[in-house]
Amino acid sequence: MPRTVARLLAESLDAHDIDLLYCVPGESYLGLTDALNDMNRIKLIVCRHEAGAAFMAVADGRMRARAGVCVVSRGPGLSNAMVALHTAFHDATPMVILIGQVERKDYGRLALQEQNYSRLLSDVTKLVIEVNEPEMASEALARAFHVAESGTPGPVAVVLPEDIFAEHTDAALDQPRPRAYAGARPEDIEQLAAMLNAAERPLIWVGGALAGDGVSDELARLAERWVLPVSPTHRRPHLFDSQHPNYAGYMGIRVPKPQLDELKQADLLVALGERLTDTVSQSYSFPQAPQPQLPLVHIWPDANEVGRVFRPDLAIAADPRAVIRALLGRPIPPDAAKRQGWVARLNQLHRAAMAPNYDPMADGVNFAAVAIEIGKHLAPDAAVTSDAGNFSSFIHRYIPFKPGQIFLSSVVGAMGAGVPMAVAAALRRPGQQAVCFVGDGGALMTGNELATARAYGVNPIIVISDNSMYGTIGMHHEMRYPGRPYANATSLTNPNFAAWAEAFGARGMTITEEAEIPGVIAEAFATRTRPVVIHVHSSATQMSAWRKRG
Repeated sequence: MPRTVARLLAESLDAHDIDLLYCVPGESYLGLTDALNDMNRIKLIVCRHEAGAAFMAVADGRMRARAGVCVVSRGPGLSNAMVALHTAFHDATPMVILIGQVERKDYGRLALQEQNYSRLLSDVTKLVIEVNEPEMASEALARAFHVAESGTPGPVAVVLPEDIFAEHTDAALDQPRPRAYAGARPEDIEQLAAMLNAAERPLIWVGGALAGDGVSDELARLAERWVLPVSPTHRRPHLFDSQHPNYAGYMGIRVPKPQLDELKQADLLVALGERLTDTVSQSYSFPQAPQPQLPLVHIWPDANEVGRVFRPDLAIAADPRAVIRALLGRPIPPDAAKRQGWVARLNQLHRAAMAPNYDPMADGVNFAAVAIEIGKHLAPDAAVTSDAGNFSSFIHRYIPFKPGQIFLSSVVGAMGAGVPMAVAAALRRPGQQAVCFVGDGGALMTGNELATARAYGVNPIIVISDNSMYGTIGMHHEMRYPGRPYANATSLTNPNFAAWAEAFGARGMTITEEAEIPGVIAEAFATRTRPVVIHVHSSATQMSAWRKRG
């Protein structure tokens, strides 16, 4: 029976199990929002900025390991969302973005807000699909989800002309395609096992392609049986229990020199579900690109990615979880105990780094004290989100993440991700903790999504580190141009963030000195009926968890 394209698209979204759809309303897709009125299972989340809506879709994709969806209008709407597309593309996160377009009869006339999205989005999406015929609509959506979730995940754009929604079509609803998983050959597993058996100082780095319920437990069993040290990589701290004796340290930006020096004694590196970016590889120095200074096994679910930058000694295009299970099915190496000293040394360095040691600062609160206290209150299933900035180094150094928790951020380092991702986490996981860390810069980029939290009755805790400057940029300036002034290029004039929060109907709290931290944090976590914003007056002298100014 003929139905409108808008209705067919709404049914297609439902068939793909989309229950949360993030948007900023636009006239170019009113037909779709009207059709969604008849889809009771799909909740339309109306946001305050397209960057916020798109970051929420990225977070949703990360939480479900399936494509999150946002809808934006043409021109300015899509342009506002591109920061999140860039994040999804670089972070290998599945996402589908639906974009309204001008009417088909106006193509090429430079009609209001018209753009060529195939050209504009060619470097931040896996695919751009333009739907110009009603019969294509459901098929295009099914293809978008399939491509977004396959191989190296990423964003896919579907462009929908404004006039197509009202047209009728006899086309059948195109059902979701089964996901295809790459798999290791038996000889690959045999070679990997032999390399691990022979290694005396191996390293296992685990990254974002390692996902699924129970995967951390399987990884822990492998680490224990084979006596292997495991390091989560940049922005993936929840993948391995930081209190586990086989935890070898966090492989993020600028690993501390004592830890890095010890890691460089390794005789084998296995990148398990890690893409191996410049961040993780310490600016392509460990491992060196393109020729690593130690044997490298690279395991990633896309053959096009393995070997693209680094030359591996063993390349495996496979689901990393399947590789873990294959190794667990093999006999335990008889001499695995030879690695116990190596594992213990790495773990000792990690524990020393995580010790709650820090110096009080005269120009504000050392944010280390805040991170340590919040770590005491996190539930075993908490969602923690972080914006980009030096303040995030305190999170990774001092908070003991557990596998039941989830960490959400922009791995590529886009500012503005923290607050929207916390709202998305609260929407996706109602009743569970959602805690956001954000700097004073990022807070005024997308902090307006606090209004979205209020509109839909979710209550994240938002912790703002206010040092009145773009701290990361100030640190880099001091490192590159020591002794030169930089305040004129990095200083910020900020509002009273507690009063700002109250204006939204959230609860605003303030920390100006260290003695206030335990009481304020405890009270914030006890507040359940509205969002909480904690305005922390942070030290600018303590530039990161590892570096002081001067």
